[in-house]
Parts: sequence; structure tokens; C-alpha cells
Amino acid sequence: MIAGLALLGFLAWSWWQSRLPGRYDVMSYGAVDDGGAQPIAHNHFGVESLTGPRGKPNYTVTLTAEKAPMRLASGQEVNAWTFNGSAPGPELRIRQGDFVQVTLVNKDIGDGVTIHWHGLDVPNAEDGVAGVTQNAVEPGGRYVYRFRAEQVGTFWYHTHQDASQGVKQGLFGALVIEPNAKTRGLDLALPVHTFAGHIAIGTHDDVQRRAVRAGTPVRLRLINTDSASARFLLSGMRPSVVAIDGAKIKPAPVPADEVIDIGAGGRYDIAFRMPGGVASVKVANSKAALVLSPDGSGNPPASPSGPVFDPAARTGVLRASVEPEFDRTFNLTISKKVGFLNGRPGRHWALNGKLYPRVPMFEVAKGDLVRINLDNDSSSVHPMHLHGHHFIVLTRDGKAVRPWSTDTLLMLPHERYSVAFRANNPGLWMLHCHNLKHAADGLTMHLMYAGVTTPYRAGKSAHNDPE
Repeated sequence: MIAGLALLGFLAWSWWQSRLPGRYDVMSYGAVDDGGAQPIAHNHFGVESLTGPRGKPNYTVTLTAEKAPMRLASGQEVNAWTFNGSAPGPELRIRQGDFVQVTLVNKDIGDGVTIHWHGLDVPNAEDGVAGVTQNAVEPGGRYVYRFRAEQVGTFWYHTHQDASQGVKQGLFGALVIEPNAKTRGLDLALPVHTFAGHIAIGTHDDVQRRAVRAGTPVRLRLINTDSASARFLLSGMRPSVVAIDGAKIKPAPVPADEVIDIGAGGRYDIAFRMPGGVASVKVANSKAALVLSPDGSGNPPASPSGPVFDPAARTGVLRASVEPEFDRTFNLTISKKVGFLNGRPGRHWALNGKLYPRVPMFEVAKGDLVRINLDNDSSSVHPMHLHGHHFIVLTRDGKAVRPWSTDTLLMLPHERYSVAFRANNPGLWMLHCHNLKHAADGLTMHLMYAGVTTPYRAGKSAHNDPE
């Protein structure tokens, strides 16, 4: 009897402790981990001070978030959440070095909206995370983002307010930063998304055809905007992967029988010279495909899914390799644990054995060379995304790999990776699974620079719910 009452008391206490208040500071619950190094001196500064440049921008755009009906190429109608009346939102093509100003207007998205620049290492105040770097923009409101486009490559933008719902409904778009030197040929951004059960490339949930002259240089920017992995079948071409997550790599040829598997949030650039016949890209398990041919006709072959292109085996970073000495080393294990998540009993995602919000918070100092040992101790796929930085992948399952740069690392079940990055972008940054349903269910944490604070609060009463 006493044991039973004690158990009930413990369960009631655990339930109560798990409940999130209506307003809370995301930094108040996490257990600070300093990576085993010496304590860091704290000179306090707020994320609101870490803004983009001031002055006159040379690239300006207004993105209005609004509910609007849209029609896929098949005729399927979707009640979407859009930017400027379309989903995906407008493709943003920017030149390296441009001073960018984006004005976000919320017309009628009741839960609020932000814009996160996925893969861009912008100043922290421009990162677009509700309850962390800003307040969500409520209906009738607006917010201005300003940053310098210093990177070159394929990126995308999406809401980070109730992201698991907002991105699913259509609040996203492609973002490409081009080099100043003009390039020849055909350059296409291909965002893949599932609308109402229909997988589409852009709005094409069927075969899109395009006439391309033989010999034309072609670059296809594959962007996975879904919360599950996307598999791409390539045929009729001799493609090479030339960039991963916006970072240039030594061109890596893709054998004819291999497919490209991109985790949620990830991007691959493939390049090839247009052949004299039909070249196609098809999303596996769907009707969505892009067909290129000299006369604009043709169909993708019914090719079966083959072995998967392995970036660890073929790629190499073009710039200097990571130094061997690390200032801080962190360990992060993803698993499941029985307990309460915000009052809900069940078997939930856990980080180092802890349920959100009492998850680790990694503390670094500016200039640190940081290593994170990631262990996916689960039977699920987790594309782990770090805001504001790019990882260099060092090892997989304890074995050294040819390193590559990524901001969204696809971790298969029971895989282990060691990754590194330079802490050169002060602020408070999310590290989370980009299966946004997983993130909403607790697979999220933060990287903090010593001394950082945030004036923003998460929670339902605060109207800020980043996942």
C-alpha cells in the first residue's frame, strides 16, 4: 500500500514537473555542459544586440504570409499557407556580397510566423526562431531581417514558429546565393515537398518537361523541404555532386545505378552536361519528375531504386582541414525514454537520457574549436541541424571519413558521427532534428555562447512555439 502510494506520488510529481509554463526562457531549464574545458568568463550580452548590418540594402523583398488556395500541376487543390500567395514561396536569387533586407508581413496566419534562413550563418538576431531570437510576427504585424549574403550555394527559408505545422502547410521557399562571376547554362532550384499527400517538385506533382540544348551545362539544386528523407533517381546523364548543404565539394561522380538520398532540410547540387537524349530526375515513390531533352519531350524511365550515394566515401572539403586539437568536446546521444513530455505520458525522444526541456545546453566561447560526438541510439532517422554554423564531418561509426561540410547531418538508425565546427558566430542557436515532428516532440536543444541571454520567451501564453 505504501509502495503504491509512493509510486503514485512520484508519477504525480513527474507529471507536474514536466509541464511547461505558458511563458518560459529556453535557457532556464537546460543543463549547461561546458564540454569538459575550463570554465568560461561570462561577459553578458543579449541576442537582440547581434543584428545584421545597417545602411542601405541593395537587395530588398517583402514576403507576405497568408492563407491561399493553390493548385498542383495534377489539378489537386490545396489550402496552403503561403508567402506572397504561392507555395513554395518566391525563389530568392541573391548575389554573393549583397546586403539583403527582407520584410516579413503576416496577413492572416493566426499562430504567427517567422523566417529562418536554413543553412545561412546569419547574425543571431536575424535567425528567425520564435521565443529565442525574436517574437513571432502575429497577424497584422511585420518584421525586418537584414544580413550580408557571404556564403555561396543552395539554401532555403521557412517559418520557425510552429514549424512542424507551418512548413508542412507551405511556409517555405528556395534561396540561392550566386557567385559574382556569371555562370553559363541552366541552373534550377528544385524544392521537394508533400502537399496533401502529393509529392511535388515545386508545384509539379507529375512530370515536368523542359527543352534544353545538347551540350548545355546544367546545375540542379535538390532541396528537401519535407520532414522525411527524399530519394532522387537520376537517369540519362553523367551527374556529379558538386555541393552539399551549400558547401562546394570536389565534384563526385554518381554511378549510373546509385540514387541520391537527402535528409529533411538537406540540399545537394548536381551538375552535368546535357546529353543528346532524355535526362531526368524523379522523386522515388511518386509521380514527380523533371525531364530534360533537346525537344522538350520524353518520360523518366521506370528505374528501380539502387544503392545510395555515400558522401563519406567520395567528397572532400576544398579548404583547409580541421585542426586536431579541440577546445571543447561534447557527447550527444539520441534515444527514447518513458516519461512525461509537457504532461503527456509516453515513450518520448530523449537527449543524453533527458526529456525536453531538461536537455543539455552546450556552452562555448567565441573562437573555440568544438567537437560533438553524435550517437543515434534509436531505430529512426534523424537529420540533425545546427543553426548558425556548419559541421565538418570527421568520423562515422568510429572510422575516419573523407570530410565534408554540412548543416543538416543525416543520421541513420544506430549511426555514430564525430563532427567539428569553429565557434565563430556568437548567440543562442538551436540544434535539433529536422524531422520537425520529432523536434516538436522534444528532439531539440541549444548551443549557447558564454554570457548570452535572450529577452524572448517561449510558450503558448507568449505566442512563441518554435517547433
